[in-house]
Amino acid sequence: MKRFYILVLLLGSMLSAKAQFGGSTITGKISGTVIDSVTKKPVQYASVAIYLSSGKTPLNGMLTDANGGFKIYNIHPGSYKVTITFVGGYKTKTINPVVTSGSKPDANLGNIKIRPDNGDLGEVSITAKAPLIENHIDKIVYNAEKDITNVGGNASDVLQKVPLVAVDINGNVSLRGDANVKVLINGKPSGAMSASLSDVLKTIPADQIKSIEVITSPSAKYDAEGSAGIINIITKQKNASGLSGSVSGGIGTRQNNGNFNLNYNKNRFSISANIGGNLTWPQTSITKFSQTITSDTSRNSLQSTRNSTIKRYGTISSLTAGYDINSYNSLTSTFRYNRGGFNQTGPSTTSSSSVIHGTTVDTSFASEYQNNTIQHNLFYGFDWSLDYTHKFRKEGEELDLSAQWSHSAVNTDYTNTYAGESPYANQRGLNDGTNNEYTFQLDYTLPISKLLKFEAGGKTTIRRLNSNFDTFGGDNLDVLDAANSDLYDYNQNVYAGYSVFTFTLPKNYTILAGGRFENTTINGDAISAEPNLPPVDQNYNIFIPSLTIQKQFGTSQTLKLSYSKRITRPSLTYLNPFVNMSNPQSESAGNPNLSPEISQTIELNYNTFIKSSVINFSVYYKHINGLIESILTPTTVNDSTKGTLSTYQNIGSNNSWGSSFFGSINPIKILTIRGSINAYTYNPDPTGAFAQDHSAEGTYIQYNAFGMAEVDLKSIVGQVFAIENSPRRTIQGTNPSFSLLGFGVRKQFDNKKASIGVNVLQPFNKYKYFDQNISSPGLVQTSSTAFPFRSVGLTFSYSFGKITFSNPKTKSDNPDEEKQDDQGGPGGAPAAGGSSK
Repeated sequence: MKRFYILVLLLGSMLSAKAQFGGSTITGKISGTVIDSVTKKPVQYASVAIYLSSGKTPLNGMLTDANGGFKIYNIHPGSYKVTITFVGGYKTKTINPVVTSGSKPDANLGNIKIRPDNGDLGEVSITAKAPLIENHIDKIVYNAEKDITNVGGNASDVLQKVPLVAVDINGNVSLRGDANVKVLINGKPSGAMSASLSDVLKTIPADQIKSIEVITSPSAKYDAEGSAGIINIITKQKNASGLSGSVSGGIGTRQNNGNFNLNYNKNRFSISANIGGNLTWPQTSITKFSQTITSDTSRNSLQSTRNSTIKRYGTISSLTAGYDINSYNSLTSTFRYNRGGFNQTGPSTTSSSSVIHGTTVDTSFASEYQNNTIQHNLFYGFDWSLDYTHKFRKEGEELDLSAQWSHSAVNTDYTNTYAGESPYANQRGLNDGTNNEYTFQLDYTLPISKLLKFEAGGKTTIRRLNSNFDTFGGDNLDVLDAANSDLYDYNQNVYAGYSVFTFTLPKNYTILAGGRFENTTINGDAISAEPNLPPVDQNYNIFIPSLTIQKQFGTSQTLKLSYSKRITRPSLTYLNPFVNMSNPQSESAGNPNLSPEISQTIELNYNTFIKSSVINFSVYYKHINGLIESILTPTTVNDSTKGTLSTYQNIGSNNSWGSSFFGSINPIKILTIRGSINAYTYNPDPTGAFAQDHSAEGTYIQYNAFGMAEVDLKSIVGQVFAIENSPRRTIQGTNPSFSLLGFGVRKQFDNKKASIGVNVLQPFNKYKYFDQNISSPGLVQTSSTAFPFRSVGLTFSYSFGKITFSNPKTKSDNPDEEKQDDQGGPGGAPAAGGSSK
């Protein structure tokens, strides 16, 4: 029970937070919330302008936030006119007069309903026209559904186009060059993501993704896991009443996928179902590998060439049901299932040579052998969540309770056979891993006053993992090799509590300040008697402060300064000391003494809208303690070099300066040009024994860039894009760079409910080459992989269904003409929370 003292302590601060945050001023403010008159959902990025009642020149204004809200300060007593516009999505709304006085300087316009600019509402798809990239106080949003070149791809393809995000050839995701990123689906962790992030991302069709949120400086409300930040994948769901759905997919020379979505909303009940799949054609890559290991007594070199053929498949489906019990209570439950895998085969030929340095003469040896690998990988699992929301009578006060069970499993079996003068014996392996993760969370939100909002909550995460690795040898590969097999249990518990204050201050200042405390316990035990592995026993606490200060200039410019602290906890793979010998030339093992990686980031961000263009620029500094990297060291058997062993180590610290930019301009009406670039330094300071592994000195600049141009001719849309990621440094060398060129054309039919298109990737080169270089004292290793990337695909989509709307019971049949909460009268609206059940 003492674990929950953290939560009790933080929630107790709510008692003192009830004190009013105030002060007086001779000027007031005009505020309100803009909502869709049909769906009753908030409208973000609507433009709000204030005029004198009889004036034609705006005095002030701003864009609505993520909740549709706006607050415009420094309003002197008088009579004003307020207009709300959203070009291309809604009809303009005018409220006149809005009167303020010395005794009542604030005018709260309440909920302002604006009507979609649609025409016939009998059968219609409501698509609010949001920009492709949005910048919020705490995140960047990439609206993936608006990028036509995403159709026919998967989640990895989509992430390559997100500002600040990079994806390498193996599907590993990094944010601002840091691979320690936390990936969520609809704001929740997934057990499948924890087991095999790169593989699961390849199973998610791009057509399931609505948007992707990038949070580089998360507030204390978010989990502290992931030193780089958080990537939140938002899937498509429709909230309009009635039955609707869509079907989409693509058929191509590299991969094929399909997606089906069905939604039904009626009164208080809603249900949404989605199923999608991805299948690639067999793809053969060619890898050339070279390794030289030297010591005082010997020099060993080898060169190998491998042809590897891989075929992937995957499916992901979900079912979400929601019920509004009444105006104050609602329940939502989601069940998501995924299943996928890949089969890989590949022969290789290896030539090796050794020189043994004798007292008077050197002795040379040479050999050549062949190896064939057959590997089958299967992963599957589910996430089942239940969420309860209680809204209090006070507007904005809310209590959220949620629970989730995530189960995932990974099964790998492989066979390695050798011929010729091989130093290795034939081997077969079976590796079965399971992960059960249980999450319980409570969140409370309280608007204390017009200028202060308080949030607090707690979370418990319980992880139970099991890894069973059996290795077999013998003539028939059926004899268990107990010394090279492993059965390992891993338990991790994380207890957390947080509180966050949001201050909305005069002169368009906003402050978001909070703190989070997390306690982590980790226990790992080898169940099998052999190979007698040491246990893992860790217990540590961490305090995570966060601070964001934002200043808005007029309606279109914001300046933001933020600080965040993050933690990367080593997982089972990083901690389990079992030596994986599935590739005897390149073995790997975990490190039970590995400590968590702690990062701290300070960022200054500027964002502006100029008509239809947007510019966003950031500079940041990031310091990492306990930097985790994989270190390769030579291994020997009977004084003969065998290969390398890769282990994870806390190598020291790293100080990084970086800058990022993304922008979008419309030089002419039909043309949009968008680009982003993130550049940062890598300057590690290795300590102790790892200083000798540092192959190069100095500061290295790394970057990832993206550019796109789109031509919109209404029914025909065309796009071209390019991606360029620099090689990624480690203290021992560089990992591969990545670049890509692609374009797409889409033709829309039937009032944009149907479309057909063509996408092309890497049209001028069949293969992409990925080079890796590792160098440290006594070891030089290089590899080059040629992977087929050229592809042509045909894409299609179709939306169907008849959506109906029920108008509120008012005297008018026009939902936009409802009473606007006394918004036109002097003194503003009555106090919120006066409605009844």
